[in-house]
Amino acid sequence: MVVGARQAGLSIPQSAQLLGFSHRTISRVYQEWCEKGKTSSMRQSCGRKCLVDARDQRRMGRLIQADRRATLTEITTRYNQGMQQSICEATTRTTLRRMGYNSRRPQRVPLISTTNRKKRLQFAQAHQHWTVEDWKNVAWSDESRFLLRHSDGRVRIWLKQNENMDPSCLVTTEQAGGGGVMVWGMFSWHTLGPLVPIGHCLNATAYLNIVSDHVHPFMTTMYPSSDGYFQQDNAPCHKA
Repeated sequence: MVVGARQAGLSIPQSAQLLGFSHRTISRVYQEWCEKGKTSSMRQSCGRKCLVDARDQRRMGRLIQADRRATLTEITTRYNQGMQQSICEATTRTTLRRMGYNSRRPQRVPLISTTNRKKRLQFAQAHQHWTVEDWKNVAWSDESRFLLRHSDGRVRIWLKQNENMDPSCLVTTEQAGGGGVMVWGMFSWHTLGPLVPIGHCLNATAYLNIVSDHVHPFMTTMYPSSDGYFQQDNAPCHKA
């Protein structure tokens, strides 16, 4: 535009007023065109070159995928192996944030075996068309142990915003020592059911006593037409 304005016979002040640039800018651009034939500014390529380009980011992403629990120091060390130009931990942190990764605690989920995963999927598929009214007729039950002292293994992982439930971003939980209390309970859409303390462990005999003393009275009261379903999981004591 500057060259065109000058070639059209406009003076530097007129070109500056027309294009909205300073007199000095108009003069410099026109002079560079006359001497070097340049029609665009090269200043956009100035500044320090990025140490981690798109290809290097993919390499760093593969390191994260291979070991979510790697520390910043470990990631930097592994990245620098075989690289002509090494980077520091600060550059690694900046690059990871630019890629969308953040250091977070892993999501805690129950440990589920492959067999139980398949059974859960089968249950979900068999009931996928149930309505809310259907689920109102279900009474749910389970037992759980509540620890008095919980050991917090402070593990941190690298993940993106939508990866919190990715299998590689999870840490499984199991019942542990330290003292606690175990209870069995049940509930339905309409109300809470009984909550029964369990002394030591829940075996088949103790569970049958709970069914007789608590489940039958609850189901009879809540579903007098016998249209209710009592739901339990596949714990060994439930199937003995």
